[in-house]
Amino acid sequence: MDLSTLKQLPRPIYGQAETLPNLALGYRHSHAWLQFSYASQGVLDVHTDSGRYLAPPQRAVWIPAGIEHRVRCTRQTQIRSLYIDPAALQQPLTETCVVQVSPLLRELVRNFSQMPVEYDQQGHEGRLVQVLLDQLQLAPQVASMLPLPADPRLQQITGQLQQHPDDTTTLAEWAVRLGVAEKTLSRLFRQQTGLTFRLWRQRLRLFSALPRLEQQQPVTDVALDCGYESVSAFINAFNQQFGCTPGEFFRPGNENNQPRNNFYDDTGSVREEFLSERTSPGREEP
Repeated sequence: MDLSTLKQLPRPIYGQAETLPNLALGYRHSHAWLQFSYASQGVLDVHTDSGRYLAPPQRAVWIPAGIEHRVRCTRQTQIRSLYIDPAALQQPLTETCVVQVSPLLRELVRNFSQMPVEYDQQGHEGRLVQVLLDQLQLAPQVASMLPLPADPRLQQITGQLQQHPDDTTTLAEWAVRLGVAEKTLSRLFRQQTGLTFRLWRQRLRLFSALPRLEQQQPVTDVALDCGYESVSAFINAFNQQFGCTPGEFFRPGNENNQPRNNFYDDTGSVREEFLSERTSPGREEP
């Protein structure tokens, strides 16, 4: 059954392994239903107009109906997405977000993927689906999103950094290139992403490291390639963002790690220990 030809779902939840290909759609598209984008192996990278949402195996991305998005993933990623009738949820989903996938939810998704498309809603299959719906709605949100700006000048900066996370160009240098005041760029970054330029770049670098770490590439190589001067600086920043070390993050059974929102001190300033990434000489942005 081709998802693109469906006018309505055959049941409140659709996503059986036998009917959906294990593919990431890299072009912009949307669905008439909610999508629970999950991979039991690999890292999903969901792009929308407002941001990038990263989901390693212990996380998943909720995508509301009608939201245009595209999906990228690492090699050997095993996708197990669910498509859900919005009426099946007690609370409406209006924003894309990343949620934690508990061991129970993971097993429910796995079991559901083996069920027939037109499962018996009144029998044991229907009861399992109801538990699945409950667990989907109870999954806690986690901070695994990189906000993207709308301003064309900022998009030039963020586009370059997404292609080259180790780029050390300062905001002052970008201001010269773009012919705009550094303070203007700094203000726009805060307004449109909620982050300073330096903190945005920090988060990008950490997110860029996830696919390579999941593939078990050496931490030293990943840290240096993502713009850090030392492994210790990278591990410290990683621990503050994700609540664990890189080695612990992808360890089987480590579904309970939570990101920490400790980038700011009590005055609202960015903590200095998070700024130990490579930068080019000269004055850095505020």
